[in-house]
Amino acid sequence: MLNFRLRPLTSLAKVFPDEYPPYMERDSLTALKNEDCAFQVAFSAEYDDARILPVFVKVESDLACTPHIVECIPSDMPVYADHDPYILRNGQPGLYPDLLRPIDAETRVFAPTGQWRSVWIAMPGMKAPGKHTVTVSFFLHSGEQVGSTTVRVDILDAELPEQTLLHTSWFHTDCLSTWYNVEPMSEEYWRITENFARAARDHGVTLLLTPLFTPPLDTREGHERPTVQLVDVTVTKGEYSFGFEKLTRWIEMCHRVGIEHFEMSHLFTQWGAWHAPKIMATVDGEYKRIFGWETDSLGEEYYAFLKAFAAALIPYLKEMGVADRCIFHVSDEPSIDIYEQYSRCAAIVDELFPGFKVIDALSHLDYYEKGVIKCPVPKTPVVEEFIAAGVPNVWGYYCCGQYKLVSNRFFCMSQARTRVLGLQMYKFDLEGFLQWGFNFWYSQLSVHPIDPFRVSDSGYAFPSGDGFVVYPGDNGEPLISLRLKAFNEGISDLRTLRLLESLIGREKTLKLLEKGLDKPLTFAEYPRSEEWLLGKREEINRAIRRALKNN
Repeated sequence: MLNFRLRPLTSLAKVFPDEYPPYMERDSLTALKNEDCAFQVAFSAEYDDARILPVFVKVESDLACTPHIVECIPSDMPVYADHDPYILRNGQPGLYPDLLRPIDAETRVFAPTGQWRSVWIAMPGMKAPGKHTVTVSFFLHSGEQVGSTTVRVDILDAELPEQTLLHTSWFHTDCLSTWYNVEPMSEEYWRITENFARAARDHGVTLLLTPLFTPPLDTREGHERPTVQLVDVTVTKGEYSFGFEKLTRWIEMCHRVGIEHFEMSHLFTQWGAWHAPKIMATVDGEYKRIFGWETDSLGEEYYAFLKAFAAALIPYLKEMGVADRCIFHVSDEPSIDIYEQYSRCAAIVDELFPGFKVIDALSHLDYYEKGVIKCPVPKTPVVEEFIAAGVPNVWGYYCCGQYKLVSNRFFCMSQARTRVLGLQMYKFDLEGFLQWGFNFWYSQLSVHPIDPFRVSDSGYAFPSGDGFVVYPGDNGEPLISLRLKAFNEGISDLRTLRLLESLIGREKTLKLLEKGLDKPLTFAEYPRSEEWLLGKREEINRAIRRALKNN
């Protein structure tokens, strides 16, 4: 006897194997023509046979649809012990749904008896306006259909405006090289890097971390990460010269995938700016490291190098036509305790790269108020303090430390909590958003590689999901996570609000956004439910439809 159950759910559901999905059934959705959208179908089988039941999934629609099976990934450390109450499973270790693996009609999908699974149905942009249906059916190997459900999709005759938010999710090409066992700068390395860069752009990344030199990020002092340096350095009789052929290839690659902005890797080490990044050079014919942990960041030798480098790089960037789309870094996350050190390093960057935007993740207003940095990137819990202090064009960021009240993207957080950031970024008019881990597949401080399919917390270092939002698939192809989809849906919400603003003005748009709330929307104050978020998006869509009709 087989009892096969189906439940159509939204993209915000996280379906756990041992839990009846506590979500409202949804059999309809609306979206804009060029908006990526998705829904899920949860399924469960009860049967007498001791074997695991394989089923096959068929999707029928006039829309382009790509089905994926949602796979669970182990989480040993979902969140820190003093977490807030707004998490899934009370933050307990276990299996969390996260990985989206593409399937087709020939792919066997397993339904262990008594367990729930889900299929994710992705519908890319460029859809015809009007009403459509998507039917998802499940079949046994014999061809017998055991379940089917149909979801209605209403496509508005409107398009998302171009994304103006500058978004970077740090892109670690050394992790690609390590996982796929390819030599940096080899043809295979470039092919894989482009695949992942395209996936980043397809999911809202517009600013790609560019390794002028191997980025000095999350590296144990005295150790080094694999060399992925794009700039060739030659030292002949004490004189520096530079080759930009690899950087040119990087820029051309980014243009092919649609990335127009470049985030130059940090010129000083993380958490203090005490040293130089690892820099390799050919010195009188010998290839070796010339700067690194042994280098005093404020020493004359490194200053002379940076001066020569800037004198060569700036004309090159102008010749390539990208100078006005390049952003530089001093050092990541400086504490207030190293204010003097950071200030002196920042002054060097300001001197040698005049007119370029310089950003850093830091959350102490002193750095801005004393003129050390013009574009600070504060963590989300204090963004509003920076806005109140008059900081223009504010950015925001989150990482492992932002796990109370605010949005983030850990395994144990709801998809709604991840997605709501889009509405918040609209209200506070953020210019950019930064997160440190698109594909960080190393342990903390890059001591050793990790297998992201088995280790999701960088070796008990960060809550699961903090270090990466993609997985390494076969043949150098990325596999996307539920969390990256939710973040990208948040960016779509932001762009949808921009569209509405262009039709009815910002004041009316903000009023609609906060309609029905007991308190103003902030980064820490927002409704926690899937129903509110999806209901608000439907409300925004209806307002766009009315405005277009009236125009």
